[in-house]
Amino acid sequence: MSNLRKSVLNKNPSGFGLVRSPTDFTPLPPSDYFDTEEDIVTGNGSFHVYKKGNTGPILCCLHGGGYSGLTWALFAVEICKNIECQVIAIDLRGHGSSSTNDDSNLALATLSRDVVDVLAKICENNEVPIILIGHSMGGAVAVDAAHYIDSIAGLCVIDVVEGTALEALSSMQNILRGRPSSFKSIENAIQWCFKSGQTRNIEAARISMPGQIIEVDNKELLASSDSSNNFAIQEETEGFDETKEENFGKPPLPPKASSIPIVKSTTSTPTVAYAWRIDLKKTESFWTGWFQGLSQKFLDVPVPKILLLANVNGLDTALTVGQMQGKFQFRVLSKSGHAIHEDQPHQVAEIISIYLVKHKLANPKDGFEIPKMFA
Repeated sequence: MSNLRKSVLNKNPSGFGLVRSPTDFTPLPPSDYFDTEEDIVTGNGSFHVYKKGNTGPILCCLHGGGYSGLTWALFAVEICKNIECQVIAIDLRGHGSSSTNDDSNLALATLSRDVVDVLAKICENNEVPIILIGHSMGGAVAVDAAHYIDSIAGLCVIDVVEGTALEALSSMQNILRGRPSSFKSIENAIQWCFKSGQTRNIEAARISMPGQIIEVDNKELLASSDSSNNFAIQEETEGFDETKEENFGKPPLPPKASSIPIVKSTTSTPTVAYAWRIDLKKTESFWTGWFQGLSQKFLDVPVPKILLLANVNGLDTALTVGQMQGKFQFRVLSKSGHAIHEDQPHQVAEIISIYLVKHKLANPKDGFEIPKMFA
């Protein structure tokens, strides 16, 4: 690869993903999950990429809005146990550790072109079959990019459907305003991520959440933040005792609507805090463009396709007809939230592994067998 900075990560001798207790909110390092991380430079910027595996097809994983490539950490480990593959998890423009000439431009065509350019760099000396896997916004990007990649061999979309996505946009701003605007520490952010239900998997929260936030100056943050939503750097959410067993896994109580939450007074104000890497509220102008026409574009990609949803009622009319015509595989993981691959990484990896092996897109590793019901 040219124009590439590559660093081999040091392995954690304790093994990946060790969860010591359900109240452990310390971050986990990427080196527990990925083999390397690197910055790939294109004409439009530098894109941070996490990689696991060295042989087999490339599984290019694209995260949802606000996430980063680290959202695929648990999935990467699980699928590499099953099949020969190379997992490539990209920090998209404006997200994670990527830096471009215009981080605010999240138009679908721009995001899609970034992915095509990064893959061209990765594969410039060796044409490898590419399977695109995208979650939410990343699913829309995967579908669009699939039309511009000559070596595309497969497509997987996770929990995004045109009809339901467009219907949900009207309430998205309210959802985003209900999130904390800042956190007093990385541990505080991980705690919120798990207890709010953004991910139902504590290990996923510990590896994924640090990639969604950045360190900021606390004084500047307090001076510039929206006073109506400046409660995240409180010591605890009022009225919620995380140490009680009956509260474990439940989201904290929301702040009282009648009062504006404030930072608790302490003997010294922390010099730093953590804010969202990207302010999704400011990306509203791009939302419709991400999802409009998604269903038909998905159906038109001429490769084996699979759609994973958290809700059996999630299909829109176009996809319902397409599924009845056998144009794609469809699976529901009803015990998951929106981030299915974080909540149930083992199950998602198994489903995608079976899909790839059945279509002869990847070779199984010793010990991995397709269950008889799917053979």
